[in-house]
Amino acid sequence: MINNVVLVGRITADPELKEVGKEGHVVNFTIAVGRPYKNENGEYETDFIQCNVWNQVAVNMSEYCHKGDLVGVKGVLQSSSYEDKEGNKRYKTDVRVDKLTFLSSKKDEVKDGE
Repeated sequence: MINNVVLVGRITADPELKEVGKEGHVVNFTIAVGRPYKNENGEYETDFIQCNVWNQVAVNMSEYCHKGDLVGVKGVLQSSSYEDKEGNKRYKTDVRVDKLTFLSSKKDEVKDGE
Protein backbone atom coordinates (compact mmCIF):
# COMPACT_ATOMS: atom_id res chain seq x y z
CA MET A 1 0.00 0.00 0.00
CA ILE A 2 1.14 3.53 -0.76
CA ASN A 3 0.21 6.65 1.18
CA ASN A 4 2.37 9.50 -0.05
CA VAL A 5 1.51 13.19 -0.46
CA VAL A 6 3.63 15.94 -2.04
CA LEU A 7 2.24 19.49 -2.20
CA VAL A 8 3.50 22.99 -2.91
CA GLY A 9 1.48 25.91 -1.59
CA ARG A 10 1.35 29.07 0.47
CA ILE A 11 0.94 29.12 4.25
CA THR A 12 -2.39 30.81 5.08
CA ALA A 13 -1.49 32.07 8.60
CA ASP A 14 1.60 32.52 10.75
CA PRO A 15 2.49 29.12 12.26
CA GLU A 16 1.76 28.71 15.99
CA LEU A 17 3.89 26.23 17.91
CA LYS A 18 2.02 24.16 20.52
CA GLU A 19 3.44 21.85 23.14
CA VAL A 20 1.66 18.49 23.24
CA GLY A 21 2.61 16.63 26.41
CA LYS A 22 5.06 13.79 25.93
CA GLU A 23 4.64 13.89 22.16
CA GLY A 24 6.63 17.11 21.81
CA HIS A 25 5.70 20.08 19.66
CA VAL A 26 3.23 20.48 16.83
CA VAL A 27 2.23 23.14 14.33
CA ASN A 28 -1.19 22.73 12.69
CA PHE A 29 -1.36 24.82 9.54
CA THR A 30 -3.14 25.21 6.23
CA ILE A 31 -1.57 25.64 2.82
CA ALA A 32 -3.34 27.07 -0.21
CA VAL A 33 -2.64 24.96 -3.29
CA GLY A 34 -3.73 26.26 -6.67
CA ARG A 35 -5.30 23.85 -9.13
CA PRO A 36 -3.47 23.64 -12.48
CA TYR A 37 -6.61 24.11 -14.58
CA LYS A 38 -9.45 26.61 -14.95
CA ASN A 39 -13.05 25.97 -13.93
CA GLU A 40 -16.07 26.50 -16.20
CA ASN A 41 -15.87 30.28 -15.51
CA GLY A 42 -12.26 30.42 -16.72
CA GLU A 43 -10.88 30.92 -13.19
CA TYR A 44 -8.25 29.01 -11.27
CA GLU A 45 -9.49 27.53 -8.00
CA THR A 46 -7.55 26.91 -4.81
CA ASP A 47 -7.69 24.02 -2.36
CA PHE A 48 -6.95 24.64 1.31
CA ILE A 49 -5.17 21.63 2.77
CA GLN A 50 -4.89 21.01 6.52
CA CYS A 51 -1.41 19.89 7.62
CA ASN A 52 0.50 19.18 10.81
CA VAL A 53 4.20 18.95 11.50
CA TRP A 54 5.87 17.66 14.66
CA ASN A 55 8.88 18.14 16.93
CA GLN A 56 12.02 19.85 15.57
CA VAL A 57 10.50 20.47 12.15
CA ALA A 58 7.57 22.19 13.91
CA VAL A 59 9.96 24.33 15.97
CA ASN A 60 11.87 25.35 12.82
CA MET A 61 8.67 26.12 10.94
CA SER A 62 7.35 28.35 13.71
CA GLU A 63 10.63 30.23 13.79
CA TYR A 64 11.31 30.70 10.08
CA CYS A 65 8.00 30.49 8.18
CA HIS A 66 5.29 33.12 7.90
CA LYS A 67 1.90 33.69 6.31
CA GLY A 68 2.22 33.79 2.52
CA ASP A 69 5.50 31.87 2.33
CA LEU A 70 5.71 29.20 -0.36
CA VAL A 71 6.55 25.75 1.04
CA GLY A 72 6.79 22.20 -0.17
CA VAL A 73 5.43 19.46 2.06
CA LYS A 74 5.96 15.71 1.85
CA GLY A 75 4.02 13.38 4.11
CA VAL A 76 1.10 11.01 4.45
CA LEU A 77 -2.67 11.39 4.56
CA GLN A 78 -4.09 10.78 7.99
CA SER A 79 -7.77 10.53 8.88
CA SER A 80 -9.46 10.75 12.27
CA SER A 81 -12.91 11.18 13.74
CA TYR A 82 -14.40 13.13 16.63
CA GLU A 83 -17.78 14.13 18.05
CA ASP A 84 -18.96 17.70 17.58
CA LYS A 85 -20.91 19.69 20.20
CA GLU A 86 -24.19 18.15 19.03
CA GLY A 87 -22.83 14.61 19.38
CA ASN A 88 -22.49 14.02 15.63
CA LYS A 89 -19.52 11.97 14.46
CA ARG A 90 -17.27 14.04 12.19
CA TYR A 91 -14.32 12.97 10.10
CA LYS A 92 -11.27 14.92 9.07
CA THR A 93 -8.32 14.22 6.84
CA ASP A 94 -5.04 16.08 6.97
CA VAL A 95 -1.43 15.67 5.92
CA ARG A 96 1.07 14.59 8.55
CA VAL A 97 4.17 16.29 7.21
CA ASP A 98 7.47 14.40 7.34
CA LYS A 99 9.49 16.94 5.37
CA LEU A 100 8.91 20.68 4.99
CA THR A 101 10.90 22.66 2.42
CA PHE A 102 10.94 26.46 2.47
CA LEU A 103 10.77 27.63 -1.16
CA SER A 104 10.31 31.41 -1.07
CA SER A 105 9.09 34.24 1.09
CA LYS A 106 6.10 36.37 0.18
CA LYS A 107 8.21 39.37 1.30
CA ASP A 108 10.96 38.49 -1.21
CA GLU A 109 8.45 38.28 -4.05
CA VAL A 110 6.99 41.70 -3.16
CA LYS A 111 10.50 43.22 -3.19
CA ASP A 112 11.27 41.61 -6.56
CA GLY A 113 8.05 43.02 -8.03
CA GLU A 114 8.79 46.62 -7.05
